[in-house]
Amino acid sequence: MESIHLNVALLRRRVPNLTKAARSVGLRPATVSNLCTGKIALGRTEVRTLVALASLAECSVDELIIRGEKFEMIETGIKTIDLFAPLAKGGTAGLVARPGMGQLVVLAEIFYRLKKEGCFIVMLQPEGDHPEVSDITADVDSIHLTIEEAEKAVVEASKTQEVIFVSDRSHVQNGSIYQLQEKWAGEASVTTFLVDLKGEAVDEDLPYGPLETLWQFDMDLSARHMYPAIHPIYSTSSVLEGANLDQEHFLTQQRAQKLLRRYRELKSIVRASGMDPLSEADTQLFKRGEKLESYLTQPFFVAEAFTGVKGTHVPMKKMLIDVRKITDGSYDHKKVEEFSMVGSLD
Repeated sequence: MESIHLNVALLRRRVPNLTKAARSVGLRPATVSNLCTGKIALGRTEVRTLVALASLAECSVDELIIRGEKFEMIETGIKTIDLFAPLAKGGTAGLVARPGMGQLVVLAEIFYRLKKEGCFIVMLQPEGDHPEVSDITADVDSIHLTIEEAEKAVVEASKTQEVIFVSDRSHVQNGSIYQLQEKWAGEASVTTFLVDLKGEAVDEDLPYGPLETLWQFDMDLSARHMYPAIHPIYSTSSVLEGANLDQEHFLTQQRAQKLLRRYRELKSIVRASGMDPLSEADTQLFKRGEKLESYLTQPFFVAEAFTGVKGTHVPMKKMLIDVRKITDGSYDHKKVEEFSMVGSLD
């Protein structure tokens, strides 16, 4: 079957304020977001939705659909990201979190890892006073105050290296990022990160416009210090479209997500009434979900000085094996504490 997906780059350039625009033509922003990240397959989308999007972008439906091309994944070695919301090479990733949920630590860790892979990291200085930005600049190669400076740095670096670009949401709101991406389109392959330093993005359906990758942070995980606190169900990526992911990864991801979804449902019962109301089957599911949730925590290299725990890198193939063993019961004999803040198992 032919691979098809939404031309997110075109949509991003043509419709900067997609949240407002989507509502104006009767589309739910959440639906558009899920289409952009691949959570909703394009092949299952209603024609009227595509027609509405094409009208917003002032293009034909054919121009809005890309055929045959795949999204390439950047493997990070961070378990929960590689499993549930892989980073799309050359795409745009948005982080949605309230302050204090660990999003800047995740970003700093990503930069640390990608810098070791030879990437050149460019940052556009956020508007306003944000001293916390210093938490993510250790591995940034160049920081710029203006769009023009950032554009030049990206284009020049892209001649010899893969480029990573990071910006605060303030530049998304004023349209600067879309102008910048349009200028280097065709000239440079750039993977962009958008972060919301004010924590306002959590209250909006589509805070960054269309994205290839969305990392939604989870208040419950953060409150329990289960880092990285990336939501395993609400976070998603265009890489997860069937045509972009090998079958093994896809099936493992689906099984893990199903287990965690059921675990979260059962947890509300356990909190209220303990384990007694659960059937034998649900008790087993709960314990496996608890272990999987714990396994998805991970020590970071950039946090070693603060935690005293050595950072870990887990190859995706090993992570998939570990997750399958947890979900199929191979580790039922182990205690949940053995899964917390470790790298790979065995």
